[in-house]
Amino acid sequence: MTDLTHSDSVVVAAAPEELYDLVSDVTRTGEWSPVCVACWWDEGATGQVGDWFTGRNVTPERTWETRSRVVVADRGREFAWLVGGSRARWGFSLEPVEGGTRLTESWAFLPDGLAFMEERYGEDAPQQVQLRIRAAHEGIPATLAAIKRVAER
Repeated sequence: MTDLTHSDSVVVAAAPEELYDLVSDVTRTGEWSPVCVACWWDEGATGQVGDWFTGRNVTPERTWETRSRVVVADRGREFAWLVGGSRARWGFSLEPVEGGTRLTESWAFLPDGLAFMEERYGEDAPQQVQLRIRAAHEGIPATLAAIKRVAER
């Protein structure tokens, strides 16, 4: 498993704008993410491109916080952010389909992220990268299923 990108999709019985309003509200991320238990907007942020937010992540091994910068905020179409401003790109794209919206979550490990892992973990970096890849492959379907449950209540 060395692919540094991954995405998956689910159809949600909700309009694209309604679903965008849900997934772009980072303060609700803890309701559906298997790792990110809480998020909050940094001072003055409202969810526009360039705004920053902080997320608290928890796994059995560790707890940590990351800051992310919003890079796409296109209501009804796409909401995306860069972890650490340049290390990994996460996002949701929305496409109207019969029965609602196809919601796609995507993830990409970026060159700055690989350099960060090398600097932080040294010779253990490849194993740490593999852990992040596995987390994306396992987390994206879990996140999408949980968003679908929340949106269709």
